[in-house]
Amino acid sequence: MKASLAIAFVTVISLPLAANLAGRDGGDPAAENRELAAFHWNRPVAWFGDHFGFRATLVRWYGESRLSLLRVSPSAAVVKGRDGWLFYADDGSIDDFAQIDPMTPGAIANWRKAIARARDWLRGRGVAYVFTVAPDKHVIYAEEMPSTLMRVGDLSRTDQLFTALQDLGVAVDVRPAVFKAKARERIYQRTDTHWNDRGALAAYRQIIDAVRLRVPSTPPAWSRDDFDAVDRDEPAMDLGRMMGLSRVLREIDMTLVSRRPRRARVVEPNGAAPTDELGRIVTEIDDPSLPRAVIFRDSFASRLVPFFSEHFSRAVYVWQDDFDADLVREERPDVVIQEIVGRHLYSFIPSPELVPAP
Repeated sequence: MKASLAIAFVTVISLPLAANLAGRDGGDPAAENRELAAFHWNRPVAWFGDHFGFRATLVRWYGESRLSLLRVSPSAAVVKGRDGWLFYADDGSIDDFAQIDPMTPGAIANWRKAIARARDWLRGRGVAYVFTVAPDKHVIYAEEMPSTLMRVGDLSRTDQLFTALQDLGVAVDVRPAVFKAKARERIYQRTDTHWNDRGALAAYRQIIDAVRLRVPSTPPAWSRDDFDAVDRDEPAMDLGRMMGLSRVLREIDMTLVSRRPRRARVVEPNGAAPTDELGRIVTEIDDPSLPRAVIFRDSFASRLVPFFSEHFSRAVYVWQDDFDADLVREERPDVVIQEIVGRHLYSFIPSPELVPAP
């Protein structure tokens, strides 16, 4: 009996290695939302940990059992909400939802100094400036968060920041427009951190209206009537992948398909799509009457790029929170748009000294 159990045990634990020797890679980077370890002769264990036979299957079984049987998220980076909603738990998200640890007066003053200095330096160069904060999903769909998580504070860091910036004439709060859109339809993804096309459209219209006030040559924002609403059944998105369940869970991606011909094209990098999550994307329209733009952004701007790009002869999107004066000098834009997601107000500290004195 003992010998049989020992043989069975050795056989079972040998199966992953046998699968690798047979040429089967057990890793699935698409299902885990990350790059798996590449093979190096001096780090074989790291590679095997990510690629051993049947790894993806075991990860999926673990995730399914935790989510379906125990009704908890199998990943510390994901919160299981109500009615199939998933929420991001890292990067200050939970603190932001609970509205704990507000910004200190010194932190608020530093933010105000950074934005005011950018505004004044840009104004001296004849460049308009628009600053906005993208609302996290837990801000717009707080009712879908689990009952075990509660709000503690009265004001979020986003509230604090917009209050501090209200007299500078550059900050655009898109939350009212986004909440209004929510009353009509779902505007964020259930299995992803971000808004869908319909949420992005609401924010985009608010931002472009603000740009037009400063740069009148900017064309009017596109309306909802310029699009057909198309629902697409897709595998679970980034939060599903973080749990290893992108092959199990599904998402209805509520997209917008343009009825008007799009003029903007991606010129850098060659072959990229506007929504690709790259460090730098450049779009152009062959129309010198349109203004030029530089956009400092994060992942929430990915769905904004196709909308924004139709308004500028050249738009340079750079994935960073900090202001980059050298890029502005190089590109000579008519407007700079700076977007940062609300939860990053917990991790990012602006550097006013990066902006030259006016």
